[in-house]
Amino acid sequence: MSGENDGTVVRRDRFSGGPARSFLSSMDADHRIFAADLAVDRAHVVMLAEQGIIDSDEAATILDALDSVEDAGFDALPDGEDVHEAIETAVVERVGPVGGKMHTARSRNDEVATCIRCRLREDVLGALEAVLALRAALAEVAEAEAETVMPGYTHLQPAQPTTVAHWALSYEGTLARDTGRLLDAFDRTNESPLGAAAFAGTTFDVDRERTADLLGFDGVVTNSMDASASRDFLLETVAALSSVAVTCSGLAEDVVLFANRGFVELSDDYSSTSSIMPQKKNPDTLELVRATAGDAVGAYTSLATTLKGLPRAYNRDLQRATPHAWEAVDDVTDAAEVAAGAVATAEWPAEELEAAAGEGFSTATGVADALAAAGMPFRTAHEIVALAAEHGEAADATNSVPESHASDGISGVAGEHGADLVAVDAAAREVTGKPLSELADPELVAAALDPVTNVAQRDSTGGPAPDAVREALDDVQVALAADEAAVADHEEALAAAADDLAAEVATYE
Repeated sequence: MSGENDGTVVRRDRFSGGPARSFLSSMDADHRIFAADLAVDRAHVVMLAEQGIIDSDEAATILDALDSVEDAGFDALPDGEDVHEAIETAVVERVGPVGGKMHTARSRNDEVATCIRCRLREDVLGALEAVLALRAALAEVAEAEAETVMPGYTHLQPAQPTTVAHWALSYEGTLARDTGRLLDAFDRTNESPLGAAAFAGTTFDVDRERTADLLGFDGVVTNSMDASASRDFLLETVAALSSVAVTCSGLAEDVVLFANRGFVELSDDYSSTSSIMPQKKNPDTLELVRATAGDAVGAYTSLATTLKGLPRAYNRDLQRATPHAWEAVDDVTDAAEVAAGAVATAEWPAEELEAAAGEGFSTATGVADALAAAGMPFRTAHEIVALAAEHGEAADATNSVPESHASDGISGVAGEHGADLVAVDAAAREVTGKPLSELADPELVAAALDPVTNVAQRDSTGGPAPDAVREALDDVQVALAADEAAVADHEEALAAAADDLAAEVATYE
């Protein structure tokens, strides 16, 4: 038959060789969609038979050949420009010209778009499982460390004491929104382009809804040009993955810094040592998680740059677009899994964290709040605390506390944070001309200077107080369970569709 020179049934002699043939081929990347292509072929053949476009015996012959191709595996495919051409060639080699009827009423344009969506939706569910596992690990840390006080930072400077639980839930909250973005991306990926043909539909009486149903899609991309040409679902998915990667990168950066300061002890499973300095324990895995964000954002940029210059309908540039999505989903899924393991196995040294929580006069905001609660304008309280911080720095430098005149009314409540209380008293006298005891209850101010009490007092919704954290955790668990159920429902629906397709195929044996 003509075309035997190039070993395919699509390109024929005129386009059988030349120096650009390997450049055109996507076979190296197509292993990923081999199973998806076989499923798409089977669904299309079943529909063709049901619509009377091919007869049942022809369908049975083609489906049997597809089983043989699947059993032989991807590596046994003949050379081809892509996996679609190679599978079709393999079918024709097995059963002769009748195998060519498999491609009736479709193009490789709608075929590849469908295959990409079939595989990507599975990968998105895998990424969602990894993100859900990371969220669950953070929730477990929050539950275990609800009362573990730690320093909180802005601009990497000591700012306010908080808790390990509060920190963990801050990332869980972002990842919950990332979960929503991925679920949205799944929904828009899970629509079938099959039946759009090259871009202008077909003269055959195809049933696009039937193939969509057989493949587990929620519906069809209606406009045939849109169906074959659009890759916005790739862009949306990679954008969502990039957001996950950025979130994981921030978490990894925190943990790397915490490890440097002795605030967290990573498991050996998520650390390494130096080739020359055996005393070192390096948070290498988290550093790689951090770097993944650059790769994911780069994939998004590359994909968007490829897509932004394309006219309708199909252009071969799209062949270069898809690998960016594959790389992003693999890398981000791996990063989320590693981050989850690192978080789940880390240990948080409570004594060291509490000792560091009050450094840098980080309880200052709590003191200002205590003064404001006593009736003082907050700006006046802010000025007093700012001046007290300066006195504290001077005291640290000279190893002496500032004079507070007689320190009236505070000598009996100084306690562990006496120097800071004396500094507040001195500042109050300078700003208002009155001792602290005339402006607020010194015991309440002293309590605000203590990191543990300071944290416990900040019990507003979403705050770090243990009670507020436990209340937030209840909501987190409800949302997490709902998202886990949504992912499980999608997985079950795809599995059920695969079973239904297999059952339909079996009727042609």
